[in-house]
Amino acid sequence: MKKVVLIVSLAALTLSSCGAKKKIADLEQKNKECLDLLNSTTVKLNLCLSEKEALNQQNDYLKKNNSDLINNVGNMTTLTHQGAQNIEKALETIKEKDLKISRMQDALTKKDSVTLALVTSLKSSVGISDPDINVNVEKGVVFISIADKLLFKSGSYVVSDRAKEVLAKVAKVINDKPDFECMVEGHTDNIPYTGNAILLDNWDLSVKRSTAIIRVLTKDLKVNPAQLIAAGRSEFIPLVDNNTADNRAINRRTRIVVLPKIDQFYDMIEKEMKKQQ
Repeated sequence: MKKVVLIVSLAALTLSSCGAKKKIADLEQKNKECLDLLNSTTVKLNLCLSEKEALNQQNDYLKKNNSDLINNVGNMTTLTHQGAQNIEKALETIKEKDLKISRMQDALTKKDSVTLALVTSLKSSVGISDPDINVNVEKGVVFISIADKLLFKSGSYVVSDRAKEVLAKVAKVINDKPDFECMVEGHTDNIPYTGNAILLDNWDLSVKRSTAIIRVLTKDLKVNPAQLIAAGRSEFIPLVDNNTADNRAINRRTRIVVLPKIDQFYDMIEKEMKKQQ
């Protein structure tokens, strides 16, 4: 009977890990699509700026041309009706380009502003002065990295009381932003796991630590479970080489990935691009 329970538990853990890895892959693919779209928008923005400069030069030429006509004849009547129309058309074209550029810049600025506001809020709330807690931005995504010594004892997935104090600050930020998703990633060093028989390896340990933190966030700190994603990365994304005890301690960490809904930014930028077609 114990063997049957053990086999069922291991199967559940394996399925949970597979599901989390698929969710991670989906999120990374969505993030890549958003970044590709942002790069494409930036290229179009630069093209519009170049066209605007060319139109400005054309406008300057038309003004000089008309000024020469005035100087030669000495009378404003030499400014032809066609010349005035050309100037007016050039100015209208510049206004249209300015509007398109402004719309694209607004879309990009909104994304940057949300990210900056989130980082500022996290740094002030989480206590960035603690060297074992790091808040940073990579490719438009906000990460909170917490050293394992603040969260767990060695080889354990039981959340410490000190960790709950830190997680309470993180939970406050998440609860204030219901449109955000958070992926809780467990990371280990490369020392093989040799604990109880329920966990097979560092993959199991990293996922178990992720789900343990999620339980604290949802049950004790009232975070909406729909905003959270459990994930384990095992030993395969180290920050430094696992060649010393200090380095292995750096690699043992939990990373909370804070994601504004990528689809919101994708739709916003896509709409602005369609306006220019």
